[in-house]
Amino acid sequence: MELRFSPLFSGSSGNSLYAGCDGGHLLIDAGVSCARIVAELRKIGISPAQLSGVLVTHEHIDHIRGVGVLSRKYDLPVFATEGTWAAMEDKLGGVAMKNMRVLEPMEDFYLGGMNITAFDIPHDAAQPVGYSIALGGARLSVATDIGCVRDSWMNAVAGSDAVVLESNYDPDMLRAGPYPYALKQRILGRRGHLANDDAGRAAVALVRHGARRIILGHLSKENNFPALAEKSCALALEEEGVRLGEDAEICVANRDGLTGMFSVRMAFA
Repeated sequence: MELRFSPLFSGSSGNSLYAGCDGGHLLIDAGVSCARIVAELRKIGISPAQLSGVLVTHEHIDHIRGVGVLSRKYDLPVFATEGTWAAMEDKLGGVAMKNMRVLEPMEDFYLGGMNITAFDIPHDAAQPVGYSIALGGARLSVATDIGCVRDSWMNAVAGSDAVVLESNYDPDMLRAGPYPYALKQRILGRRGHLANDDAGRAAVALVRHGARRIILGHLSKENNFPALAEKSCALALEEEGVRLGEDAEICVANRDGLTGMFSVRMAFA
């Protein structure tokens, strides 16, 4: 069994990730226009009409911008928590009642042959979640828009073969940058975003629990650089004796467009 995934967009301006298998295909978030998502899907040989649904993490516009149009145009179910639905429904431009699916964190369900579990995350949204997707013994988790490292979401993600992990900002860049003070405090807060160093510490724990691939995502355009995020994570792993390229691999998801197609099998070779 092979679970495939591809970050399509990953950053403060828009987020969307494809995951699928021979039995089905899905999106986690659709935070850019429908047209841009469709264009990236076609690059990996997926028609939007093949999608089994869209999983929404939370109601911020960089995660839902294209959700309503995708659902209406291709008759796609949209899955989100009750709190997220309440906060985003008016922003979507209308979703058919039959396509409005409410999920409960930590209650798993099947979609396109894949087992899906949502888990609570600390972020300043109504009822935000991350997602774990399992196929056979292989598991992918998406943990972005996270304000701090907590046992609750770390335990939910532990044991994943691959993790898309937020590494949003460098604290020195953020503090010295042009953002208003209130926005800086929001990002730095425990319901804001995850800093590079915190992402590195989380990556160490995840690798210890079986992760073999860490993809750093949701980088800030203004307060981070891909090379800086990757180096910070690499140093944290190497300091704990992790051999990059042997014990684990790391990379950074592209802000605009495909990062590549990855696969998760029963275990990495």
